[in-house]
Amino acid sequence: MSGPLLEISRSAFRHNVTAVRRRLAPSELLLVMKDDAYGLGIDWAVAEASAVGVHWFGGYDIPTALRIRALTDRRVYAWATSPRTEIAQAIAADIDLGVGSAAYLDDVIAEAEAAGARVRVHLKIDTGLHRNGFRPEQWHDAVCTARTAERRGSISISGVWSHLSEASDADDDASQRVFLDAVEQLVAAGGEPEVLHLTASAAAWWRPELRGSLSRVGAFCYGIRSADGPPLDGLRLIARLSAPVEEIAADAVRVGIGAFHGLPSILRGAEVATPGGSRRIIDIGGDALTVEPWEGASAGQRVVLFGPGTQGEPDATALAERVDTVGEEIITRLTPAVRRLVVD
Repeated sequence: MSGPLLEISRSAFRHNVTAVRRRLAPSELLLVMKDDAYGLGIDWAVAEASAVGVHWFGGYDIPTALRIRALTDRRVYAWATSPRTEIAQAIAADIDLGVGSAAYLDDVIAEAEAAGARVRVHLKIDTGLHRNGFRPEQWHDAVCTARTAERRGSISISGVWSHLSEASDADDDASQRVFLDAVEQLVAAGGEPEVLHLTASAAAWWRPELRGSLSRVGAFCYGIRSADGPPLDGLRLIARLSAPVEEIAADAVRVGIGAFHGLPSILRGAEVATPGGSRRIIDIGGDALTVEPWEGASAGQRVVLFGPGTQGEPDATALAERVDTVGEEIITRLTPAVRRLVVD
C-alpha cells in the first residue's frame, strides 16, 4: 500500500445511517449526498443506504440527483434553482424539485406542461435564513400559482420545506412558527402536502420538536460532526486518510502527502497519529509534509491524518477547526492523487 489513501468503510456508513434513522424516528431520513456524498462517493453509498432502509435521497442540484436516480428507483430530491434544460431532465427522471422563487416555479410549471408530465414540487417558505425561499408576504401568491397548476395536472405540491438559521433556539422556534403558518395556508387553499421538512443535520439531531415528517441529514450520516460541535453519540467518521513515511531524519519524518494532494498547507502544528503515538506536523510542502520524529520510524509505515479515532488520530472536523473551515471541506478538497478505497 503506497501513496496517500482514503479508506472508506461501508459498515461504518451503514451503522451511522441506522443510528440516525433510529434517532429521527418517526421523522424519516432524507439522506443528503451533495458534493459526491461529501467527497466519499455516491456510487457505492446509494446501495448501502437503501439496504438499511433509506427511501429518500437528496442531491442538492439536478446533475447530482440524476446520478442518484441512475442507481435507485427511490425518491430523489433536488432543491437548487436550476436552468430549464436541467428541469426537463429532472422531470423525465421523476425527481422531486424544491422550489423557492416565483421565477423558478414558473419554469418548473412550464417544463412540466411542455412534457405533458406531473412533477412533484416542494415549496420553500423563507423562515428567516434568507437562503432562497418565498418570503411570508409572497407565500399567498406562490400557493395560488402552485394550486392552479396542480388543478391543471402539471404539478403536485408534495412538500413544504425550509432552512433554519440555527443561530439560537429562539430564532429556530420563531422560524418553526412561520413554517407551520405557511403549511396552514397551503392546507386552507386545498393543498395536501405529503411531507414537511424544516430541519437539516444539527437541528434534526438536537431539536426533535422541530422535525417534520422528513429530516434532511447529510454530514452526520458520514460521521462528520459540526464545526465546534460536540461529539455525535453513536456515530463515527467513515473515512481514514493515511500516507506513507518516505524519509527519516534526526529531527523530522517526511510523509508522502502535501498541498498538491489537497491538504491545507496551514495545518502546521496539527497532531496526527503515527506508529509512535501522536506527533505534530512541522511543515507542509507541495507533495509531502514533515512531522516530529518517533523511535523506530521507518519507511513505509503509515501516518493517519484523520479518521474515526481508533489510532488516536483527529477527525476531519478537528483538522478543519484549525483552519476555520468545515470537516467536509477537508475531505472534498482532496485531489484524485489521493486514492479512494471502499472497504468492508
